[in-house]
Amino acid sequence: MIEGLTLHQLQCFDAVVVEGGFQSAAERLGRTQPTVFTAVKNLEAQLGLTLLDRSGYRVALTEAGRSFHDQTRVFLQELRSLQYHARQLAMGEESELRVVIGDLSPVREVLALLRAFFDRHPGTRLHLHVEAIAGPWERLFDGEADLIIHHIDKADPRLEFIDLCAVKLIPVVAPGFLRMPVSEEITPDQMRGYIQCVIRDTARHSVRPNFYIIEGAPSWTVGDQLMKKEIIMQGAAWGHLHDVLIERELRDGRLLSIAGRHLKGGRIELTAARRRDQVHGPIANRLWQHIEERAANFTVAGHE
Repeated sequence: MIEGLTLHQLQCFDAVVVEGGFQSAAERLGRTQPTVFTAVKNLEAQLGLTLLDRSGYRVALTEAGRSFHDQTRVFLQELRSLQYHARQLAMGEESELRVVIGDLSPVREVLALLRAFFDRHPGTRLHLHVEAIAGPWERLFDGEADLIIHHIDKADPRLEFIDLCAVKLIPVVAPGFLRMPVSEEITPDQMRGYIQCVIRDTARHSVRPNFYIIEGAPSWTVGDQLMKKEIIMQGAAWGHLHDVLIERELRDGRLLSIAGRHLKGGRIELTAARRRDQVHGPIANRLWQHIEERAANFTVAGHE
C-alpha cells in the first residue's frame, strides 16, 4: 500500500462512488460532509491521480478512478471477510443451534441428516422447530434460526443455500368427493364450490404468499401435512399434497389426482439456507459443511 494511505480514505472514496455524492456518502458513513471530502481529496493527492470528476451534478469516476475503485472494492471485500473470520474465531464453539424445518421437508431424511451431525457434537444442543409457508423465512430473517430447511427465493442476496431435493405438489381428492367426473380438464372455477384444505401459515408478521389457494372457495385450515392428508382421504376436502406422502394412496386408488391443464400443481425445490450477512460460529459452519458433503446423496425414500 502507498505510504500514508488509510482505510478511512478508501472507505470514504468507495462510499462517494456508491452513493453518487459527498453528502450521501457522509450520511452512510455517519460522518460529516467536510470529513469525507477531505479524505478523498487527500487520497487523490497521495496517489497523484484525479479519481473523481466533480464538474457535474453528481460526481463521476474518471477513467483512472474507475480502475482504482475496482481494486478498492476487492480490497474492502477481502478486509470484511478477514474481519468476519476473526469474529468467528472469537465466538468459540456454540452451545446451541436453532434449525427450522419447513412443512414440505421430508422429515425422516432431514432428521437422519441432522442426527448424523449432532451425534458427533454432543456439546451443542439442537433446538428444532417446524414452521409452515412463510414461517421458516420469518424465523431466519428475525434472527430466530441459524439454518432452515425450506424452499427460498434463490435470487435473494441475503441468503446462501444448498440444494437438497425437489418435491412435487399434486392436487388430489378422495373417490366420490367430486360431483363431476375426475379429469385433467377440471378448472379452478369448478373447484370453487368445494372445501379446500390448506396449511396454516405460521408467520406472525411477514407477507403471506398465496400458494395454490382458490380465492372465494370455502376452506379448512390445518397445522401439518399429515392432518391435511387425513382430511382429504376422509373426503372432507381437497388439496395439494407432497407426492411422496401420497405415493401409495395414488397407486391403490384411495386418492385421485386432478392435476391437468388448469390445476397444474407445482414443483418445489427444497434447500438448506442461512443468512449470508451474519456471523456463523464454528459448529454452524461444520453443520453447513456436513450438509454440503451429503447434499448430492440426499434422496427422499418412497412412501412405505
